[in-house]
Amino acid sequence: MEITWLGHSAVKIKGDKIIFIDPFLSGNPAASITPEEISEADIVVVTHDHGDHLGDAFPLCKQTGATLVSQHEIAVMAESEGITAEGMNIGGTIEVKGVKIHMVQALHTAGQGDPTGVIIELNNKTLYHAGDTGLTYDIKLIGEFFHPDLSFIPIGDRYTMGINSASKAVEFCRTKKVIPIHYNTFPPIEADPEEFKKKIGDMAEVIILKPGETYTF
Repeated sequence: MEITWLGHSAVKIKGDKIIFIDPFLSGNPAASITPEEISEADIVVVTHDHGDHLGDAFPLCKQTGATLVSQHEIAVMAESEGITAEGMNIGGTIEVKGVKIHMVQALHTAGQGDPTGVIIELNNKTLYHAGDTGLTYDIKLIGEFFHPDLSFIPIGDRYTMGINSASKAVEFCRTKKVIPIHYNTFPPIEADPEEFKKKIGDMAEVIILKPGETYTF
C-alpha cells in the first residue's frame, strides 16, 4: 500500500483501490499536485464541508468517476451535481467497491452536518484519518475498537489539536504508525513535526512526509 501526503489534510491511499481523503488542492499553497493531474480514483472521502477539506472533491469525482463518501448532507449536495455518492453518519459503516469505511466523531465545526473522522479498511490494513478535531476522549474508543495500523493526525493547533494534544490522541488511538497533517499550510497553523515526533517517543512510529512524498507499507 502506498500513502502519499498531498499537503494540508489531503491524502492519497493506493492499494487495491485508489482513495483520496479531503482533496484540498486548488488554492492550497502546500499542494503537491493539481486536480487536473489526477486521472484515477475509486473513492473520494470528505470529512466535513470546510473549504480546506471539501476542496476539489466534487470536480475530482466528476473527472474520474469516483464515488464520493461523506456524511449525509454532503452526499446529497454531491448527488445534486450528478455525482455517485454514499452518505453515512457517525457510528455507521459502509462498504464501497470492497473498501470498508467507518465514520467516527471529530470535535470541530462544520457548515453542513457534523464534522467527522474516518476509519478505512483496505488490503488488511486499518487507517484512521482524524479530520479536523480537538482532543476528545472518544479517540480512546477508536483505539479500543479499531486498533489502527496508521493514523493521520492534525498537529497545526488553532483550528485543530496542537502538538501536545495530538500526542495524547496518539496514545488514545493506540496507532502503530502516525503521519502528522494539517500544519504549515498557512502561517496560523505552523508547527514543527520533529517536535511532535520527539513528543511521541516510542508510543508509535512517526512518519514525517513532505507534500508529495510517499510512504509504502
